[in-house]
Amino acid sequence: MPRASGPLAEALARRTVLLDGGLSNQLVGQGCDLSGGLWSGRVLAERPDQVEAAHTAYARAGAEVLITASYQVGYEAFAARGHDRAATTALLRRSVELAARAAEAADHEVWVAASVGPYGAVLADGSEYRGQYGLGVRELADFHRPRIEALLAADPDVLALETVPDAAEAEALLGVLAGTGARAWLSYTVAGGRTRAGQSLPAAFAVAAAPEIIAVGVNCCDPADVLPALEAAASVTDKPLLAYPNDGSVWEAATGTWHAPVDPAPWPTGAWTAAGARLIGGCCRIGPPRIAELAAGR
Repeated sequence: MPRASGPLAEALARRTVLLDGGLSNQLVGQGCDLSGGLWSGRVLAERPDQVEAAHTAYARAGAEVLITASYQVGYEAFAARGHDRAATTALLRRSVELAARAAEAADHEVWVAASVGPYGAVLADGSEYRGQYGLGVRELADFHRPRIEALLAADPDVLALETVPDAAEAEALLGVLAGTGARAWLSYTVAGGRTRAGQSLPAAFAVAAAPEIIAVGVNCCDPADVLPALEAAASVTDKPLLAYPNDGSVWEAATGTWHAPVDPAPWPTGAWTAAGARLIGGCCRIGPPRIAELAAGR
């Protein structure tokens, strides 16, 4: 079956669409080595077959959107490990091609979302959970622009501006997209009713008024933080909302480990949908079995 025949925005106007889960945990489950600071980008460079296999696992579980392995691919980080700009550009485009191949092989329509991770992700020190990097909007835009241009050249269905910890970075990303005609979703990582950088959620979500944004919401956060964030978003926008949290674990950058929740609660996906969520899936530590459960429960 070919990739989805219509724009994702049109589907969101009609129904809820199912996202995939965490790419990194699926790659680890397939026996891949994500050490060394490049995370899933290392597998993209060294074992692209494994990236395609991970996408395929999610498509078979029922995912209708596959998010590419480009989250942590940045020119500076890859240059420090011997990749010139042409090689990094090729990797960014490869990430879209691998997801597209898995989408085309699926037995249902699947969209491809090119992941644009935050500046903090390429630092590999947990900065995406803090924000406030000490950079201005213009500097952040200069960082993101070549990555976005390379990804758009590979023709994804949509860009996933995801795990954004700071409204200033969101402003930078939207500045890069302005006038391009590209379509994207904007997803903050949040905690305790605020962005990771400590900003008001209604103010942060108000940034998403740009016409390039087709949906706005949260990802890579505790499931308990999802509903308050969706309600905050709904107070300032009528755009479709999205939610793809992790399993409630906390990432410790110093040791490179997750600390799992003691007693994880069931996801109240019905409440999320009632609040306006039209894109629902999982992030870190959410694998194909959970996505299959979400698909079966729709």
